[in-house]
Amino acid sequence: MREKILTFIEKNSRVDLAELAVMLGMEQVDVANELEAMEKEGIICGYHTLIDWDKVTDQRINALIEVRVTPQRGHGFDAIAERIYKYPEVEATYLISGGYDLLVTLEGKTLKEVSSFVSEKLSTLDTIISTSTHFILKKYKDHGTILHQKYEDERMIVTP
Repeated sequence: MREKILTFIEKNSRVDLAELAVMLGMEQVDVANELEAMEKEGIICGYHTLIDWDKVTDQRINALIEVRVTPQRGHGFDAIAERIYKYPEVEATYLISGGYDLLVTLEGKTLKEVSSFVSEKLSTLDTIISTSTHFILKKYKDHGTILHQKYEDERMIVTP
């Protein structure tokens, strides 16, 4: 039951409780109680709105920063990850496999603002060995939602 509810609300957190109950074949009160229980247990951590910022005049720069660190004895990567994710600029922090240890996503108003964060705050932490910054130039799909539809050629076909 929980997985069915989570699957539906992950794609559309604004779904009406009555509609969700009908889709799942459950009573509305049961769905509401289950949602509340999952919020209290920390299974549901929040509700977010996906915005296509390219369609808004307020420009934003998103970046992915790969970070190589020296893990701390007894804490592994957790202590440095916590220091990083506490910065308000940081959107997300992930432990990853491969050539880097952490992947940090952040948002800024300009390339300079993001670059300054990396050089003045992130790179100066004592356990950081190196970073590699990648700026997101265009989002095609985000959180399972297609943001830009495939270009359709609207020219008329001319045949001889």
